[in-house]
Amino acid sequence: MPTEILMPALSPTMEEGTLAKWLVKEGDTVSSGDLLAEIETDKATMEFEAVDDGVVGKILVAEGSEGVKVNTPIAVMLEDGESADDIGAASAPAPAAAPAATPTEAAPAAATPAPAAAKAADGSRLFATPLARRIAADKGLDLNTISGSGPHGRIVKADVENATAAPKAAAPAVAASAPAASAPAPAAAGTGPTTDQVLAMYGDREFEEVSLDGMRKTIAARLTEAKQNVPHFYLRKDIELDALMTFRGQLNKTLELRGVKLSVNDFIIKACALALQQVPDANAVWANDRVLSLKPSDVAVAVAIEGGLFTPVLKDADMKSLSALSAEMKDLASRARDRKLAPHEYQGGSFAISNLGMFGIDNFDAIINPPHAAILAVGAGAKKPVVGADGELKVATVMSTTLSVDHRVIDGALGANLLNAIKNNLENPMAMLA
Repeated sequence: MPTEILMPALSPTMEEGTLAKWLVKEGDTVSSGDLLAEIETDKATMEFEAVDDGVVGKILVAEGSEGVKVNTPIAVMLEDGESADDIGAASAPAPAAAPAATPTEAAPAAATPAPAAAKAADGSRLFATPLARRIAADKGLDLNTISGSGPHGRIVKADVENATAAPKAAAPAVAASAPAASAPAPAAAGTGPTTDQVLAMYGDREFEEVSLDGMRKTIAARLTEAKQNVPHFYLRKDIELDALMTFRGQLNKTLELRGVKLSVNDFIIKACALALQQVPDANAVWANDRVLSLKPSDVAVAVAIEGGLFTPVLKDADMKSLSALSAEMKDLASRARDRKLAPHEYQGGSFAISNLGMFGIDNFDAIINPPHAAILAVGAGAKKPVVGADGELKVATVMSTTLSVDHRVIDGALGANLLNAIKNNLENPMAMLA
């Protein structure tokens, strides 16, 4: 029977995406693992593979469609011996104005519709292929009772075929709560005026509306959540860079024949990675009901791109040479600007760096990117008068830094030790090579 292909969740945070390009056309025969389409998430453009063998019977969502919700039917796959006549008139293409519609509105069900996406017992989404869901429905199987053997525990055709039918769990009673569930939730306190109120406020002024793309929506949601829910506190240090600048110049002269040029940011990454090893209790992340203490130093670095930012992660940064960190950072930054990073390249890490020094910013406070426990905000180096160890006034190149810390994971004294370790590494750069 015809099987619906659903819009996949290509990252843990993906709720909708843009179907950028179809790599197949109606009538094409595909095998499991063949590429079907290119899909733009909030962060990157990724390729979507076929899970089962079959023939592309009908494309329901045209390429270029934006705001396609996860689990929306985007195409129909036919099995051996089936034809387009088996699909039925109900599988009409999604209307042009349907990017923000529900799955049912975006693409009406096929003649034999696939069951809705299953939910696990705890309410989370249960991953299963469309064919597996259809077979489970035909056999009367509860997907919650089946263990998936596919990638990341995804339930595939073989899992369902080998399972024994069992009665599905009874649906919870909703008679009394249904009216309350369908009522619109009240606006959260302190969220500011509504869209209509803002439009009315500026109704007599000239303006242009700028729609939010997936990345900007995600940034707005995640950072608002972080600022509201993560108990930030801030530690500040001025770091003298003269020894580092001299050492960097010597190294760059030596590395010139290899085409390597180290930046101050490369030293900052190395200094932070080593500090996480020197103060291991600070190398941790918040996991809601527990803290995960990490062994490797995986450092994320904010990279500004048009319309937003990425935080690619340099894994095992404490183990890598400065030249290796420099090359890897350049590669990650380049691909970030082209939105070509894979999710595993910008997810994870326990610590982040945001450097606005190249924009001439003296100092600022950065927002923590959960589940990280800290982020270092780096300002520009500038000539300033300082009092030397001998008590004499001198001029030094000074860089202002602010460490934003999640108080659930790192207390004041521990955060101070971490920032002091970063400062010591940067002011004694030769020791970072030992």
